[in-house]
Amino acid sequence: PNELSIAYNNLAEAYYNTHQIDEALEFNFKALKVREQLKDSSGIITTTKNIAELYSERREHRRAIEFYEKLLALIDPEKDQNLKGDILPKIGNQYLQFNDFDKAAEYLVDALKFNREIKNNDGILSALNSIADLNLKLDHIRLAEIQLNEAYGLAQDSDNKLELLKNYRLQKELDSTKGAFQSAFQWQSKYFKLKSELDKNVLPKIPEINMGLNADNLIDSNPQLTQEHFDAINISQGQIKNLKLYLYGLIAALILALIFLIITISKRKNDSKQVEESKYKNEQIQIKNDSILNQIADLEEINKVKDRLFSIVSHDLKDSISSIKGFIDLLREEGISQEEFYELIPELSENADNASLLLFNLLNWSKTQMQNLEPNPELFNIQDVFHSKMSLIEQKVEQKRIVVIDESQRDLIYADKSMIEIVIQNLLTNAVKFSRTGDMITISNRNQNGNVIICVEDTGVGIAKENLDKLFKNNTFTTVGTKNEKGTGLGLSICKELVELNNGKIWVESTVNVGTKFYVELPKIRPAE
Repeated sequence: PNELSIAYNNLAEAYYNTHQIDEALEFNFKALKVREQLKDSSGIITTTKNIAELYSERREHRRAIEFYEKLLALIDPEKDQNLKGDILPKIGNQYLQFNDFDKAAEYLVDALKFNREIKNNDGILSALNSIADLNLKLDHIRLAEIQLNEAYGLAQDSDNKLELLKNYRLQKELDSTKGAFQSAFQWQSKYFKLKSELDKNVLPKIPEINMGLNADNLIDSNPQLTQEHFDAINISQGQIKNLKLYLYGLIAALILALIFLIITISKRKNDSKQVEESKYKNEQIQIKNDSILNQIADLEEINKVKDRLFSIVSHDLKDSISSIKGFIDLLREEGISQEEFYELIPELSENADNASLLLFNLLNWSKTQMQNLEPNPELFNIQDVFHSKMSLIEQKVEQKRIVVIDESQRDLIYADKSMIEIVIQNLLTNAVKFSRTGDMITISNRNQNGNVIICVEDTGVGIAKENLDKLFKNNTFTTVGTKNEKGTGLGLSICKELVELNNGKIWVESTVNVGTKFYVELPKIRPAE
């Protein structure tokens, strides 16, 4: 019985090494039955462990848990501490496979604690990987990152390639979740490189068969063999010769079939060449059609913008000019007193400013749309631009009692000065427009990566999240200011085009009822061609 159980175990191992899991499981069960009859505790533990691992490999997780728990009951916790440390994380990992997170956490926490106590690094590595996997599934990203980094350090110092492979896979999932896709790609490359190496090491090896045996050389080494044995050997050698002839015939038939296949493919290739040429021509026609459709869509969009522009101009410009004309008529007809005259001057000034800004933005927008606006870059001091444009908004600032904080500093920018002045004026005007009485506006600039970052910040009403994407588009998006100030909706789209013409970027950060920050990044020196 003892030799039979060994034979069963050896057969199970042979089947496993040739990737025949079902047969390996069958012979492990046979070996377990004999070892239980022999009351061989060591053999029972070994065979039970093999069965649990085979069920795990077949993804029968509940059966694997059943035999892992049987194994825990069989071992002596004091004598077999390393084996216990190896089993606990495996049970936790099995529960994790069918998303029983509570049981998985129970076993994995015990596994990590126990392996740390006995200083079993392989057990700690396995437990850390599985706990990190659990935390990734529960979206505990920061905790998973800490555990994976510790596991990675242990894996590099150990020979446990399977756990290192698992760590690579989990590191890739972690970085993908965090949006660090370049780092995730590097982990993926490490994973496939190690997996390829491991797959080569577990390929089944077919033993070489020595066909040189015959009756003559067997007589010397085995004098007890009878003539019947020799006859059987000679018959086998005859069968082998027949098999060789059959194999040669099969190879010849395959060669003939291959030649026929090559001729057929060559003929079809000529036919398919014409089909491919026709297909290519159709694709070129489709590309041209798509291009025409895109041009039509662009023209329709331009028409929509044009219609919207005329609507804004006819409404806003008419209101401002009508108000100014009415005021002039009153003066001409002496229909107002001197006191009323002075009271109406701020309103008249505001209407004139609105009309001026409207025409100013409309003119600049039309220039950019004609696509012939070329920047004339030069070195200039951005602080000078801030100060000149702030003087234009002083009256509005005083009316709203806005606090202006000037944190600007002298710094040179390489860009078209007149274009950047337009951008700064629009940003400052918007900051005033959407600030409430007593709010603050802060202007600043700083260096970053060889560029200058300009910031115009206000503590005004802010911008709703759903409107942020509309700001820089040519869809004339606009809202009234805190004092019902009107706008064209063109200012920020003009700013974007002017900044990009000068090799820069513009973006915005805003929170409703907290405030808004507009950033502009521009080069300090001439960009490389």
